[in-house]
Amino acid sequence: MTDTAGNKWFCAELPVVDYLQILELQRQLVDARRNEIINRDIVLLLEHPPVFTMGRRGGLVNLKVSRTFLEKLNIAIIQTDRGGNITFHGPGQLVVYPIIDLQAAGMQVSDYVASLEEIMLRVLAGWGIPADSNPANRGIWIGNSKIGSIGIAVRQGVCYHGFALNVNLALNPFGWIHPCGFKDIGVTSMQRELSHNVSINQVRGAIKRTLESYFGVKLISTTLPELKFFINRPSLERPPALV
Repeated sequence: MTDTAGNKWFCAELPVVDYLQILELQRQLVDARRNEIINRDIVLLLEHPPVFTMGRRGGLVNLKVSRTFLEKLNIAIIQTDRGGNITFHGPGQLVVYPIIDLQAAGMQVSDYVASLEEIMLRVLAGWGIPADSNPANRGIWIGNSKIGSIGIAVRQGVCYHGFALNVNLALNPFGWIHPCGFKDIGVTSMQRELSHNVSINQVRGAIKRTLESYFGVKLISTTLPELKFFINRPSLERPPALV
């Protein structure tokens, strides 16, 4: 869809990675994609250490505990540039960051957000978990409980940030905030809905397959060092494997 040379996206599967490190990487990849240093779309799959992030709508007003309490637990609160309000990330939550040239793909932002929701719905259906999207409150819901969140940003036609699916995530920290700014919702996970542990590696595989089938692309495995090599090399020295 986004690559006329062969409908291929680069895919980097990473472990548990610091939020600020990945935020900076995304911004670098957006610039590289926009300037055609990298001429394919990219998707990052990873987990974060425990962290609260606040979107463009803010979120401190929706924090129910003190900063001192979080500092004692070594949990940061980070202002970021995605849409939405405050949320929590931690191990056991699979975060997917596609860096997509929406203009090249011919997609509107609203269509793209709906596509990310559909990806999560299909993955959950593979585990027999019925869920729904809600155009009024973006993300994926099971009744009044959220299981998947979406927050994106767009810079000169290139979209970044993405979605987070709760697999085996510890849910207690969501009790320390009003998730996404809502005071009357719950948060759930695949583990809670199924009453047993779910392999996050299996969910990673399901998301990759669903991305491929939904967008009609082939994911080409790459690594973080390869992506950084790309970004930092002068244009005349770009390795042909990444163009």
